[in-house]
Amino acid sequence: MKILGFLGKQKKFEADVLNGEMEYSSYYKDSFKRFRKNKMAMCCLVVIILLILLAVFAPLIAPYDPTYQDYASVLQGPSAKHLLGADEFGRDILSRIIYGTRVSLSIGIFAQVLASIIGITLGSLAGYFGGWVDTTISRIMEVFAAFPDLIFAMAIMTFMGQGVVNLYIAMGLLTWVRTARLIRGSVMQLKEKEYVEASKASGGTSFRIIVKHLIPNCLSTIIVLITLGIPNAIMYEASLSFLGLGIQPPTPSWGNMISAAQTFIGFLPLYSIMPGIAIMITVIAFNIFGDGLRDALDPKLRT
Repeated sequence: MKILGFLGKQKKFEADVLNGEMEYSSYYKDSFKRFRKNKMAMCCLVVIILLILLAVFAPLIAPYDPTYQDYASVLQGPSAKHLLGADEFGRDILSRIIYGTRVSLSIGIFAQVLASIIGITLGSLAGYFGGWVDTTISRIMEVFAAFPDLIFAMAIMTFMGQGVVNLYIAMGLLTWVRTARLIRGSVMQLKEKEYVEASKASGGTSFRIIVKHLIPNCLSTIIVLITLGIPNAIMYEASLSFLGLGIQPPTPSWGNMISAAQTFIGFLPLYSIMPGIAIMITVIAFNIFGDGLRDALDPKLRT
């Protein structure tokens, strides 16, 4: 009888998994169809793809090396030689903006990867196990959330020192709390579902249940969080670089370009305006794209 009971639970579990996979497939197909109807989000997706291509093929697209100094063109306005002018060292502004795309996108993406790894791990552990594990992780989240973001980032960069890797770490530590909180809430709801109970009955370990069943069911939330987190990281990087704590010259960064252009804004406004426009376009594109993904993937927003 025990064997028959176990076999019955195993068949129920297999049926639940098969049915769940069919539902997931239908869910994402339906979500993609709904996302395609959002013209603004689709336009922003095109902009993001173009930005990625610009970053990847920067050496082929940029007219000059971003660190090349042409002293005959110092603080020159727009011309056929320098379409957006040249900075105080004669470096081509357009080339530096193009290469700055690499810095901003790489920091935004890698920071969100780090934040997602930390947030998903701690959030799923807190939501699944509860008890003292949940209490401990929640207190850690409260400590990190208590500090103002930019001041916390400045403290991290001052402590660890300047550098791209340290900037990745600082941006990742800034944004993991929101991911952990949302994953924790999702896992607390999902762990009561029938397929989780079936997995436990069939002998599944806690690690297998979290990795195989709970985290995949939070995938839509994770995608939206990453998409909306990238522009935040780009803004923080630009702020830190503007303050001299982020990317250091001569490496081109939109933030340090705006900072260097302050002195010359009166007679060469494009020097500061164009990096600002680049930040604005990138942030708006990711925000609208993220909003479109959220509307498409959130079942509560279905019409």
